[in-house]
Amino acid sequence: MTRPSWAPEGIDLDRPSASRVYDYFVGGMHNFEIDRVLARQIESFTPNVAEVMRANRDLLRRCVRGLVDAGITQFLDLGSGIPTVGNVHEVAQGRNPESRVVYADIDPVAVAHSQAILADNKYASVIQADVADPEAILADPETTRLLDFDRPIAVLLLGVLHFVPDEADPAARVARLQDAVVPGSYLAITHATADGQPAEVLEAQKLSGRTSTEIVLRSRDEIAAYFGDWELLEPGLVHLPLWRPENPADVGSQPELSGAYGGLALKH
Repeated sequence: MTRPSWAPEGIDLDRPSASRVYDYFVGGMHNFEIDRVLARQIESFTPNVAEVMRANRDLLRRCVRGLVDAGITQFLDLGSGIPTVGNVHEVAQGRNPESRVVYADIDPVAVAHSQAILADNKYASVIQADVADPEAILADPETTRLLDFDRPIAVLLLGVLHFVPDEADPAARVARLQDAVVPGSYLAITHATADGQPAEVLEAQKLSGRTSTEIVLRSRDEIAAYFGDWELLEPGLVHLPLWRPENPADVGSQPELSGAYGGLALKH
């Protein structure tokens, strides 16, 4: 296989990557046939898995656009995967070219691809870090170079907290990130749930994760608790298609089949 310019040296093109599989599901171009084969295997468990992935990415776009319109120009995106096709920097900088974005992901494949994609973007960068280690994320030189913690920041935890096991105390990790930012900052969370899900969808969620860590499916109440005492903004914590849809047709007849909840909160 000829290595495309966006695929860094050292990345094995003969093994599927969970990050590239996710990229395929959301309509990106940063994937290979080996990734698409795995994606089709995942789809064999449930035909709507791509729709579920796109629902999460669509919420990201709506959320980032709204935050930029509200005056936010700084984003810390944890568990970011490969930042292609409508990701944070593309959406935010499309509305405000000086928007600054720090991506963080534990997956070295995702980080290597991200570095290649962002090489010429002076206001966006990526670090290899674990969401379960917020101290390392906050202290990383790229984080402190790009983000001013004396000004509001949007912390994005989209599709990542369900990879943090209970024994790692995800609530404490989120609380540390909340403490690090000033009033006027925002916290966005999407999180997979078992609420109302058929068995085949639950199995597909486990297979389609962005890392090899098994997904922990949590209830709406458990997910809502991560926002702490921040103000949960309208429409609250809801199934992904129900979060500020731009078109009623986007909601569909069974929004609960998105298999995840999403919400946005403001720090006062």
